[in-house]
Amino acid sequence: MDTKELLKKVRKIEIKTRRLSDHIFGGEYHSTFKGRGMTFSEVRQYQFGDDVRSIDWNVTARYNEPYVKVFEEERELTMMLMVDVSGSELFGTTNQFKKEIITEISATLAFSAMQNNDKVGLLLFSDKAELYIPPKKGKSHVLLIIRELLEFKPKSNQTNIAEALKYLTNIMKKKAIVFVLSDFIDEGYEKTLKITGNKHDVTGIRVYDEREENIPNLGMVQMQDSETGTLRLVNTQSKKVRMAYGEHHRQRVKYFQETFTKSGCGVLSCRVDESYVKKLLGYFKRRG
Repeated sequence: MDTKELLKKVRKIEIKTRRLSDHIFGGEYHSTFKGRGMTFSEVRQYQFGDDVRSIDWNVTARYNEPYVKVFEEERELTMMLMVDVSGSELFGTTNQFKKEIITEISATLAFSAMQNNDKVGLLLFSDKAELYIPPKKGKSHVLLIIRELLEFKPKSNQTNIAEALKYLTNIMKKKAIVFVLSDFIDEGYEKTLKITGNKHDVTGIRVYDEREENIPNLGMVQMQDSETGTLRLVNTQSKKVRMAYGEHHRQRVKYFQETFTKSGCGVLSCRVDESYVKKLLGYFKRRG
């Protein structure tokens, strides 16, 4: 992709997702993800209905009338986008790949954080950490993140979510809001997720294609595993084969949902042909 074409794509995603984050997600994001705590702001005279526990006894003694401490929410947060760039993300049977939807959701979340003056960072992963961009504020930083989401070429096609979570836990010392965007075609990450979930506010966003749920009857079909490159002939006429395919998918989804829920993390699933706007809004409202 040449620079001109890349900038055009970045601009297109910015226009689409910025509008969403400005008009829809700004307030929802703010009310869903509260600040780290309360910081002391000022003292003022006691008013009827104030909590007596907030009385500042030193100031009260000095002026001989009650004064209370006023606290403000400490707003600044850090958002980390953990994005799966393995081979299976380049799959889609409708008009968009999973990767494209993941990029749009990531951009929407990044602009929502920017609007609230929060920092945003990016971790691209396959079966290892491929790229880490430390959290920073500002529009130019968000545009850099979008550029990487569009253009980055991973060294590996495979997936290891546990490795990515381990990397994040080691590198992020302060609590962050973490969104893991993937199709979650992986297992064995429950222990690592529990550790990450104890330290950070984690949400798994599963993006999938309808053809991953069930396979149509197309006769003998040659299929390729996008992560290992293995080719095999599959008889899709066989009801048994189609049922096994569907069951395998259901087990993976069950593992994702149960693992995230047990670790105290949020879960969200979005099919590539569904509105991720509605899904995100619904999730924010449920959590807010």
